[in-house]
Amino acid sequence: MPQSKTPANPIFNFFLQFFVVAIVFFAIGFAVGQKRVEIEKRGFVPSISVTNQLPPKEQNLDFSLFWQVFDTLPEKYLDKSAIDSQKLLYGAISGMVRSLGDPYTVFLDPEQNEEIRQDLAGSYEGVGIQLGFNKNKRLAVIAPLDGTPAQREGILPNDLILQIDERDTFDLTLPEAVDLIRGPAGTKVKLVLLREGEDKSFEKEIERTKIDVKTVNVQFKDTQSGQVAVIRVSRFGENTNDEWDRAVEEVLTSGAKGVIVDMRNNPGGLLDSAVHLASEFMRGTVVKEEFSDGSSESLGIDHAGKLLKIPLVVLVNGGSASAAEIFAGAIQDAKRAEVVGEKTFGKGTVQEPIELSGETALHVTIARWLTPKGNSIHDEGITPDVIIESPAEAEEGVDPQLEKALELVFK
Repeated sequence: MPQSKTPANPIFNFFLQFFVVAIVFFAIGFAVGQKRVEIEKRGFVPSISVTNQLPPKEQNLDFSLFWQVFDTLPEKYLDKSAIDSQKLLYGAISGMVRSLGDPYTVFLDPEQNEEIRQDLAGSYEGVGIQLGFNKNKRLAVIAPLDGTPAQREGILPNDLILQIDERDTFDLTLPEAVDLIRGPAGTKVKLVLLREGEDKSFEKEIERTKIDVKTVNVQFKDTQSGQVAVIRVSRFGENTNDEWDRAVEEVLTSGAKGVIVDMRNNPGGLLDSAVHLASEFMRGTVVKEEFSDGSSESLGIDHAGKLLKIPLVVLVNGGSASAAEIFAGAIQDAKRAEVVGEKTFGKGTVQEPIELSGETALHVTIARWLTPKGNSIHDEGITPDVIIESPAEAEEGVDPQLEKALELVFK
């Protein structure tokens, strides 16, 4: 005989609809207040009238289907314990954002938002992989961080991540992928990867650990022409500017005659830090931002540099991305120094973080980065002045890219 249906709980439905209305209309708040949302795209401004409100407005966009789904799920879905009104709301907003097709424009729930903050602060538990998307919008490794489990396991820039544990990655957002890879120290995560230029995938099971990233380190190399300071910048985080300023003072007091800034496997981070570091070596424009209407804005140096005349070389590779590419592109366009190594990753869009209610956030792509001469970074990357490929299996202690930089720094 047929199973009897449990009647819908009217109180549950009332509160569910209340939360839905609050979140949805907050996300489109400008539309509610101003009676429309204007979206600019390539100079064309479509007008979206938000309707199905009280009192009713022009019926150009009907939310009735939205309400039908939210009413039906708690009534019909088999596992009532899986119905979480907050998750339903976050999922609805996330889906709205994902429909844009831009993997870098994302909605962050409170947990994901906190993970991003920890990442920029330089301390979290995971394996030490900076994630991004390649030209085909496939989840890829931008770079493994120095001294982390991912680096020790041989993970390389541009490795595609096909699977995280048992979850395929083809439809994952960046925050979702980060959620799956991170976890308590001592636990393990299995990654299925595909290396660039190869046909066969491979697996890596990596143990998570606490990641504490110092972003700037200085070493000194003696050459026939004098001492060279090699400043390794592993990423651009909240502490990078302070660490950089201390490194510059160390270089000045050491009496070094030349500087090599090593941006290899630097996945980027804060734009302000890229501007701060470039300001040490050059004057004028560091980067341009190009917006959807074709207009652009130039960002110049933020202080008078202390290393404006010291001989300089910049090292990059396929793991240099985002803010690292901004730095290298600025130095290259200013003809301040030669850039040595391999073509960079090509992540050149600008995301504006917008803090929302309930500890959530929205990261929205608002512009693309251009070098001072107007060259696009996104999907193009920075091509070095001197290309030196890193051997797939270099002998321990052998670094042909650094050796070339040491050779060129005083020329």
